[in-house]
Amino acid sequence: MYRLVDDFLNDWTAASQGTIQVLKAVTDDKLGQSIVEGHSTLGWLGWHLVGAAGYFSYLAGLKVPMIRQEDPIPATAAEIVAAYEKIANSIKEEAVKLSDEDLVEEVKGFAGPTQRGALLRVLIDHQTHHRGQMTVLLRQAGLPVPGVMGPTKEMQ
Repeated sequence: MYRLVDDFLNDWTAASQGTIQVLKAVTDDKLGQSIVEGHSTLGWLGWHLVGAAGYFSYLAGLKVPMIRQEDPIPATAAEIVAAYEKIANSIKEEAVKLSDEDLVEEVKGFAGPTQRGALLRVLIDHQTHHRGQMTVLLRQAGLPVPGVMGPTKEMQ
């Protein structure tokens, strides 16, 4: 749980930059890559990160652009990257307006009231989870895996 806005902003900056690295590693021809047929694809996961960032931010009371659930997955990886960069920057711009006291305020969460700082922690954790799934799919697709949390095979 975040109790200091600066702590969230520092973590969000690092986390969103890592996600951008992973999204930029995806190529258009590999957007349909999944671990097994019928499961989450690189394209779906990337687009889900855009949508989830908007939804978590909305619940936290941040005014950021959101995609609609019915919006189709873009046809190109670059479109997903651009949409993610837009939401990531908007989250930073909105979060800087928060006070430390705002982080302990209760907001509507998934399972009922939760503190805003806890919801922002879940936003980052959720993103990290799916980014990890994407790195596995990148490897499976034969694409280079960026060293978001440390060196990868490609960096040795």
